[in-house]
Amino acid sequence: MVSLSENQRTILDIVRRSTQTTRSAITDQVNLTQQSVHRLVDQLIDQNLLVLSAAPRKGPGKPSPLIGLNPAGAYGLGILANTDSIVLCITDLSCRTMLERRLTLDMSERRAALSLIRHELALLLKDVDLTISDLSGLGFTMPGFFVGSNRAFNAPEPLEDWSLIDLRPELTSTFGLETQVENSATAGAVGEALDGIGKKFLNFAYLGFDYGFGGGLVLNGSPFTGSHGNAGEFSAIYTTREEALSRPALQYLINDLRAHGVTVDGVEELRTTFDPNWPGVQDWIDRVLPQLSRIVIGLHGIIDPEAIVFGGQIPPALADLLIARISIPEAARYDRSMPKPSLVKGMATGEPAAKGAALLPLKKQYFL
Repeated sequence: MVSLSENQRTILDIVRRSTQTTRSAITDQVNLTQQSVHRLVDQLIDQNLLVLSAAPRKGPGKPSPLIGLNPAGAYGLGILANTDSIVLCITDLSCRTMLERRLTLDMSERRAALSLIRHELALLLKDVDLTISDLSGLGFTMPGFFVGSNRAFNAPEPLEDWSLIDLRPELTSTFGLETQVENSATAGAVGEALDGIGKKFLNFAYLGFDYGFGGGLVLNGSPFTGSHGNAGEFSAIYTTREEALSRPALQYLINDLRAHGVTVDGVEELRTTFDPNWPGVQDWIDRVLPQLSRIVIGLHGIIDPEAIVFGGQIPPALADLLIARISIPEAARYDRSMPKPSLVKGMATGEPAAKGAALLPLKKQYFL
């Protein structure tokens, strides 16, 4: 594993947020001398983590070179395990997705599925001319919540064989990579933090609209997972069956669409083919809006985020419809009210949870 100082990671994080910057701009953001910044930048260039490029000339004199992340400096692998499929994702140090592949698999037997995933990974690595030794680590994610001190998943029933055990030793042995585990909603929040809305907001709540409904919290640029790893399990507030069936999980939208004669085979097809004019869409929005508003208003008052991100696999047009309908009540005193968070769509590309999982090892080793 690469061992970087906190100052080195701070500089890499500043460059990541800026895409390209200069030594003087970095110096303005850290409590370090100009000489120290120059020395640290040179060290990171020597380690192939940063690269220099020529800045466009805007006047007399030679412009300062631009500093950027070296995409080939490191790579992360993410695996998202769904109830009937897996998604493999490889990202580079610039946090861009190099490759993403979804495979339909029988997930009922863990060892058999892992054997197939390992075989498929070997083929994918050839496609991008990498080997296992080029990867910084593995991030593994699935839906569900954590139980126990070993971060064992309590996943949906089709993933029972993956549940209530510490998967990390087996995953490390299978793939030969140090493994981190995270639930899929928090992994999606990590994807947004490193290569999405996090370039604009350091503090945000992430709403994960998937087959189910969960979320994650990012505070000061890092995921906040709570004492047991379950911060962001927003559906836990729905304590009655009626409330649970009216939460904004996309499985219920699919059921409503089918009842109105619209054939949608799953969440991925919903995301790619969604039409806001389909019959049943507005009825679903009317039903889930009270439960969704409870979450948004609660987050506003409890964590005071800069933004609340509508993420996961929600179709962008559906996110627009929900955002337009949500109203955070004014609580004015002396004609002034609390600042409200921005309600925004997710910006991370591809499968957010898989990408976030791939970014976990990169964040651990290279960023703050």
